[in-house]
Amino acid sequence: MSSRHGRARRNSDCTAGGSRPAVRASHRPQRADGAEGVEGADQAFVIGVLTSAADFARARAWGISDAPDYERYLADTAELLADALERFETVRARMFHPQDFEEFCLLNGLDPAEPTARDRYLVNPALQTQLLAYQGEEPAGDFVPRLVRARENGLTLCHADLLLDGGLYGGAGECDEDHARWVRAAYQRGGEVFRRMLVGAGAGVYELRLRVDAPGGRLTAAARVLQWEDGVVRINDEDLELVCAVLCAGLALELPGVAVLHGSQGSAASCGEYLPASWAWSSGGQDWAPADRPVRLDGVAAQPGYSLGTVC
Repeated sequence: MSSRHGRARRNSDCTAGGSRPAVRASHRPQRADGAEGVEGADQAFVIGVLTSAADFARARAWGISDAPDYERYLADTAELLADALERFETVRARMFHPQDFEEFCLLNGLDPAEPTARDRYLVNPALQTQLLAYQGEEPAGDFVPRLVRARENGLTLCHADLLLDGGLYGGAGECDEDHARWVRAAYQRGGEVFRRMLVGAGAGVYELRLRVDAPGGRLTAAARVLQWEDGVVRINDEDLELVCAVLCAGLALELPGVAVLHGSQGSAASCGEYLPASWAWSSGGQDWAPADRPVRLDGVAAQPGYSLGTVC
C-alpha cells in the first residue's frame, strides 16, 4: 500500500499564479457547467458534474445545460470528458453542488447565471480537496457516486486541515517548517497504522470504517479495500487520502477514535474459501490498539482486533 504526504494537493493544476498553468474558461455553448470545464494551458481541465436529476432540474434556471433531461446531460458530459482526455494532460472533476454554488455566489456577489461565476466556483481553492482524477470511467456508472463521496470526503479533509492549522493543505509549511514536519510525521504514522491493519487481515475484500472525536464534530472515513495474496492492495486514491488524514489528525492532536475493518477474508488461491471477518481497534489519542470490548460502528459489529505492534 502506498500513502501520500498530506500536502500533496496544495499546488493545484487549476490554480493560477506562479509557475502553475494559467486558467481560462472553456465556453462551449450550452454544453453544461455540469459539463462546462476550466482549462489550464493545455495541461489541466476541471469539470463540475451535476450528480442527480434533482440537481439537474435545480440548475437549469442558470442556463447550465440545454439537455432535455438528466440522461442526455450525462451523455453530453461523457462526450466532453472523452474529448478532454485526448486534449489535456490532466482531467479532474468534482460534484457541482447547487446549494454550494448558490452560497458561493451569495458570498462573492456573483450572478449564478453568469458563466464566470461557474468558472470561479470550479477553481475555488477552498474546494480543491473535492477534485477527483478522471481516467476514462463511464460517468453514468460508478464515477458519479464517487464524485458525491469526494465532496463529502473533501469537507472532512477541510475540517481536519483546519484542526491542524493548515498543516495538510494550507500554507503552514511555508511559514513554520517545524509545524509542517509535525503534521507529516503524524500523517506517516496514520498511514502505517492503516497498513498494519491490512497486512494483519491478509487477502480478502474489506471495508474500513473510522471515527475520530474532534472539536467541531466527528471526523469520519470509510474505504473499500481489495487485497490479494501477494499483498497488492486496491483502494480508491481519495479514500486512502481521507483515511490517512483522519488518522493523522487523531494522532497529531491525541483525539480518541475507533476503527472497524470488516468483510470477507480469503482468496481464490485458497480454493475460493472466504470467511466473514470483523476487527475493532480504538485509540486514546496517542496510538491504536485492539478495542477492549466488542464494538458496533455504523451498524457493524466487531470483536477486538489483533495487535498492530505484532504486524510487520
